[in-house]
Amino acid sequence: MALQKTLFKPGVNREGTDYSNEGGWFDINLVRFRKGLPEKFGGWAKENLNTFLGTCRALHAWVALGGTKYLGLGTTWKYYIEEGSTFNDITPIRSTTSAGDVTFSASNGDATITVADTAHGAVQNDFVTFSGAASLGGNITATVLNQEYQIATIVNANSYTIEAKDTSGATVTASASDSGNGGGSTVGTYQINVGLDVYVPGTGWGLNGWGEGTFGSVTALSVTNQLRLWTHDNFGENLIINVRGGGIYQWTENNGVGTRAVDMSGIAGANLVPTVGLQVITSEIDRHLIVLGADPINDAGSARTGTVDPMLIAFSDQENNLDFEPTITNTAGSLRLSSGSSIIGAVKSRQEVLVWTDTALYSMQFVGPPFTFSVNLINEGTGLVGPKAATTATSAVYWMGYNNFYAYNGSVQTLPCSVHNYVFNDINLTQSFKVNAFTIADKNEVGWFYCSASSNEIDRYVIYNYAEQTWVYGQLSRTAWLDAGIENYPRAVSSGYLYQQELGFDDDGSPMTNVFIESSDFDIGDGEQFTFIRRIIPDFKFIQNDNESGSVNIVVKTRNFPGDSLTTNSTSAIQANTQQAYVRGRARQMVLRFESDDDAENNGNLGIGWRLGATRIDIRTDGRR
Repeated sequence: MALQKTLFKPGVNREGTDYSNEGGWFDINLVRFRKGLPEKFGGWAKENLNTFLGTCRALHAWVALGGTKYLGLGTTWKYYIEEGSTFNDITPIRSTTSAGDVTFSASNGDATITVADTAHGAVQNDFVTFSGAASLGGNITATVLNQEYQIATIVNANSYTIEAKDTSGATVTASASDSGNGGGSTVGTYQINVGLDVYVPGTGWGLNGWGEGTFGSVTALSVTNQLRLWTHDNFGENLIINVRGGGIYQWTENNGVGTRAVDMSGIAGANLVPTVGLQVITSEIDRHLIVLGADPINDAGSARTGTVDPMLIAFSDQENNLDFEPTITNTAGSLRLSSGSSIIGAVKSRQEVLVWTDTALYSMQFVGPPFTFSVNLINEGTGLVGPKAATTATSAVYWMGYNNFYAYNGSVQTLPCSVHNYVFNDINLTQSFKVNAFTIADKNEVGWFYCSASSNEIDRYVIYNYAEQTWVYGQLSRTAWLDAGIENYPRAVSSGYLYQQELGFDDDGSPMTNVFIESSDFDIGDGEQFTFIRRIIPDFKFIQNDNESGSVNIVVKTRNFPGDSLTTNSTSAIQANTQQAYVRGRARQMVLRFESDDDAENNGNLGIGWRLGATRIDIRTDGRR
């Protein structure tokens, strides 16, 4: 028998069949390629044990002049700024009632409290903070009432319900003595309406034309009954935030994290600041605040209309984010795009801002007075699949379109993709606004998290290594991602926690599960004769953290014809000191799978990474029978 050195082609290829990709890799999860060789993904761990409310789909980090590091997190329900390890709620306030406008009623033996407030304007899951309330007479004390509540149900336009709780969050049940109404001094302070955790086709600013309804209408249907997406950017030390299709707010760093963001149009000195928009972004070099999808100035030139114009771009005066009135003495102004029906998203890149509509890509560049910005149509037919689906990497800007991946570095190129059909034949495009692009610069990677066809939430990723031009994919849920830069590690969010990524090789202190890479089918002599494998000499590099017991399984699978299902013939555990593994497999076609699939009961691979080199296989022909 002869040893055959096997070094499969880097990258995964799903464009053909298992057999047509002989000599390559066909399936993968939580494995990447570096220098052409497969290696296990980096792990992750919670940055801290504090949690935030809602699903976070936007992260933004910046550093104040004094050196304080901030991280903005926009969720379906709130907006937070993390300083240190604390998530500080800076969600803007929508309205505050007059004293006595709010009253309460309770029923004996029930924790449900009905709140009366005429024309409250709230939706289910909104947050309201009560102050000045008196006890209802029994268990529902002033302390129980005077705190933040999330609205449980909307009864009608003038009332809603909450579930009574104490300051620890435990449920409080009313007694027969709770017959009062809270007195005449209760004040209700309402945060801006929450959004949905799912995209609703046909409302808002979507994939198939803007809103598919009344042009420009910004209503509760399009803002509160739509997927909540935030955009944000810092203007100097201050943070500018925007609810897609909704208001534009500023958080002032000098006021501290104990203060909330406020409506920019109401700040002293504000001059024709847009009141709604689809995205905010700061032009770095020339220092303008840009609002995409802004509401236009009325015909009288005295106010904003309050109605989103989905193709309008408004920009402030240079160095003054509060002045949007165009005059001959400043650089404020606006322009309107023509190709498409709505602006989908934008990113900054070197000395330009790239803006996508649903059908085209534009370049927006600062040219100075009198026009301030020029906008050039770069390409049509290369729209953006979702507002977060583009990202800037070291080599180019990359984005996901409706049916392709693209790169821009002075011109637009369609990226050849060896997993194209795998991704686009199994993607839920109704939830494409959840797609979020990400980079891992020190790995030369750009990727996208997306929803598979059977899921309404992110459960998949696809990654392109632009230095080696290889593709991988896998299963992982991260609703927002921020590459290393201000911090040493990338950060991402999932299920109410902030994670450090590419940290060690574990899943938050447990072994990482379902890590594998599997080859395409291979044979000898085009399968004319059966192939027999007797022995494998592995070539693994283990990266260990105080643990010498890590292992990787080599699995031999076989079948006689492409239409047959694969049969597992043998599984051999490989450790750092393993010299060879005796296996047994006989068939026309064979597959090798390398996996480290541990569960909570098997901590053998805790802290272990690995890299696969050139495998040698003791293989021979074995007749036709």
